[in-house]
Amino acid sequence: MSARTVVPLSDDVAEGDGRRLRRERNRQAAVDALLDLYRDGNLRPSAVDIAERAGLSPRSLFRYFDDVDDLSRAAVARQEERALPLLPVAAEAGAPRRSRIDALAAQRFRLFDAVAAAATVSRMRAPFTPTLAAVLAQNRAYLREQVRKLFAVELSAMEDARAVEVLAAADVLTSFEAHQLLRHDHEFGVERARAVMAGALDALFAAEDGPSVRTAR
Repeated sequence: MSARTVVPLSDDVAEGDGRRLRRERNRQAAVDALLDLYRDGNLRPSAVDIAERAGLSPRSLFRYFDDVDDLSRAAVARQEERALPLLPVAAEAGAPRRSRIDALAAQRFRLFDAVAAAATVSRMRAPFTPTLAAVLAQNRAYLREQVRKLFAVELSAMEDARAVEVLAAADVLTSFEAHQLLRHDHEFGVERARAVMAGALDALFAAEDGPSVRTAR
């Protein structure tokens, strides 16, 4: 048989490919429907709610997922994929500190505003879903490392124990939980909440400056 010979697909192969495509399409429809419901404020939608939004029957929904937790994990993963372009911080480690602080606060609000609903659900379900708990821990570690790299100069000038404490405080100040407190509990608008986050972070590092450094900054 020559290299140019084309072998037609059998009906069984074509049918199998069609089933896989339909399955994947319906899975994505269910995931997108769940994320839409989260965004609309329905953080505990029923199977009927999800199926209706996805254009599926409630009975068919769990042909594509093992259970609600499986669907929730897929939705969180989908949201993380969408959020990837929001992860970079628009400042280099060598930039002036206040520029780095402002860039970090801006990045955190862009990111957390975009993922707020799915992030809230992942925190609700994590204690009961080990795989979600692992993803949440991984995400927190990534954001903490982002802070450590951005303020490596300041942290390296501190004693080791103090650097650990300051990094922990900066991690808390720039966390999703801090974002939620500022936006919802304190009811601050985005600009004011971002300014509060940046100001607190600036005060944290300024407290570690020597007198001459504080005057020069």
